[in-house]
Amino acid sequence: MKGKIDNNRAWLLVLPVLALVMFSAVIPLMTVVNYAFNDTFGNNQFFWNGWGWFEEMLQSERLHAALGRQLLFTGIILLIEIPLGIVVALNMPKKGFWASLCLILMALPLLIPFNVVGTIWQIFSRVDIGLLGRAMAALGIDYNYTSDPLDAWVTLIIMDVWHWTSLVALLCYAGLQSIPGAYYQAARIDQSSRWNVFRYIELPKLSGVLSIAILLRFIDSFMIYTEPFVVTGGGPGNATTFLSIDLVKMAIGQFDLGPAAAFSLMYFLVILLISWVFYTVMVARDGEGEP
Repeated sequence: MKGKIDNNRAWLLVLPVLALVMFSAVIPLMTVVNYAFNDTFGNNQFFWNGWGWFEEMLQSERLHAALGRQLLFTGIILLIEIPLGIVVALNMPKKGFWASLCLILMALPLLIPFNVVGTIWQIFSRVDIGLLGRAMAALGIDYNYTSDPLDAWVTLIIMDVWHWTSLVALLCYAGLQSIPGAYYQAARIDQSSRWNVFRYIELPKLSGVLSIAILLRFIDSFMIYTEPFVVTGGGPGNATTFLSIDLVKMAIGQFDLGPAAAFSLMYFLVILLISWVFYTVMVARDGEGEP
């Protein structure tokens, strides 16, 4: 009994973290909840509005359009970055100097802050001084991400692929390195083709790593804000106004705190629900894999 009491004291070490989370996350969240269910005319005078803001947001064509753009962007990102990351990981050296060099080079884009990534690609893509913009003009391609929605989308997608494919590749590389050599020896004895080795050995062993990669890339791409805001500002028009940008415009630009609070809570619940689904699937798969 005494041992159990001593072990429980370890929770005291967590209290500072819990207090910090309470101050930095829970209290602001409760403020958002307060605005989501109330209306105000200033001077801290609130009037109960119930589910009114939520109903307004669910029926908002603006929200539906932003959600459609967000889902399209996230879907394109996952369809490109996950297969590309697997291909890069499969072709990276397994050991030696070149393996270390490749790992360092792959990690470099991940070290760049989001706002710096946006600034780099904003300058890189400019028609007047940017290397990409000038190269497109020299090739006779009418490229201008500030006025053409398609060019803006292509620029943002290439930027995100450049920035985050490294994460998928590094995760897959770590998963490949953990596969025992006995599997490959058995495949060589059976004279299995390279495709069969990938299909029946590498891909099943990468399933857990790929689940984590998909989850991380989904969450990050679904909440993307800084890069498209710096590069396009949500334009041209509303072509690249994703959910996060639209939320900031509503809350700060228009000062519609009630609808913005309801919007942000629904946004949060969608991310939470999808994360829970991924977690449930991963736990179920790990349970089935146990002897």
